[in-house]
Amino acid sequence: MTRQRMVILEELRKVNTHPSADEIYEMVRKRLPRVSLGTIYRNLEILSGSGEIQKLDSGSSLKRFDGRADCHHHIRCERCDRLADIFFDPGVDLNSRVRDFTDFSVIGHKLEFVGVCPDCRRSSEAGLHAARNLPTD
Repeated sequence: MTRQRMVILEELRKVNTHPSADEIYEMVRKRLPRVSLGTIYRNLEILSGSGEIQKLDSGSSLKRFDGRADCHHHIRCERCDRLADIFFDPGVDLNSRVRDFTDFSVIGHKLEFVGVCPDCRRSSEAGLHAARNLPTD
């Protein structure tokens, strides 16, 4: 493990915000000012390929990274794209269950829930309350 890779891993594991490569670059530059963005991208691919971290691809062009490699799920705000971890036991082994419905060799899964985060919900409610108090002509 190179020094750059170790610092990337340490910085990523300090946060639970699921940062993008650019955000990780800014975090790592505080400790390694001469690191390049290319080094960050390359090492994130290596770390995710080796199972040290998770690469989260939620359909947008922006990939995010999770310092937790253990099995857990995520919820994404449909308004601001915020990601959060969810730890729960669905009560069934989803990989085994899906094998009954496909001829694929199932090697894993990624489960993402979609909703509205508390901040976006509050801002929507605040906007609704403000609209109700507007004078009408």
